[in-house]
Amino acid sequence: MKDLLVERARTEEQLEDWRAVHNAIVPTAVLSSEQVRERAGRNRLDVAYSDGAPVGCSTVRPPDGETPAATVIARTLPGFRGRGFGTALYERGLAHARTLGGAGVETVVLASNEEGLRFALARGFVEVERYVLPGDTIPFVTLRLV
Repeated sequence: MKDLLVERARTEEQLEDWRAVHNAIVPTAVLSSEQVRERAGRNRLDVAYSDGAPVGCSTVRPPDGETPAATVIARTLPGFRGRGFGTALYERGLAHARTLGGAGVETVVLASNEEGLRFALARGFVEVERYVLPGDTIPFVTLRLV
């Protein structure tokens, strides 16, 4: 895909681009710049650009005491879906997750994001849990790759 550039979000501009995409796709869990910087210290955050504009982002969380699986989350802005951007982000994240060890791979999708759920299910994920964050009404769906 020649018009796609995926970079690890390291600079303030890249982190802000990552944050803008995340907040557009997950409006129930809007993150501040400080929260994104903190996440970048413990997770791999990538941002995808097409023709210089941010079109997607991804998060890879390593396994930890709470979640023994690595977590891969790929997000693509609605106007850019269906062009392979999400697949490229997902495959890059999955490759990195597999270097982290752990008990498999999981993903998390906001339940109202039907396209995101279809994307995960089409790649072999199955739903294992739904949860609602305090103060929210829309659940998050945890899915595991089988």
